Amino acid sequence: MPAVEIVSFGYLHGEPPPAHLTIDLRHHFKDPHVSPELRYMTAHDEPVRTTVLGTPGIADLLEATVTAVAAFLSGPSAGPVTVADGCAGGRHRAPVFAQHLANRLRRVGLSVTLHHRDLDKPVVQR
Repeated sequence: MPAVEIVSFGYLHGEPPPAHLTIDLRHHFKDPHVSPELRYMTAHDEPVRTTVLGTPGIADLLEATVTAVAAFLSGPSAGPVTVADGCAGGRHRAPVFAQHLANRLRRVGLSVTLHHRDLDKPVVQR
């Protein structure tokens, strides 16, 4: 079974991890950090997930990413495909996107590992 590795991360915590496909969620999608009531929550909290998934364009980006992963997997080289998706701090947009991408890829029969590099790091004051 083809394997996919997904890593969510925060650009403010260091360089993006190595990946075949890196998705930058910082500039085009709602940042829950700007809402004081969401700032200290994480992707584990329903209000954060609702905010991120309710952002126009996120559903289309998820589907486009599924298509891109399928394209990588159809290539002649064997081995896992790594997707890294990042936002500013790695606590909101990136882990929500990563979790939903993992769920979507599993539904089409792929083996997926998921790691949230910066989800449990402190909120970055900016």
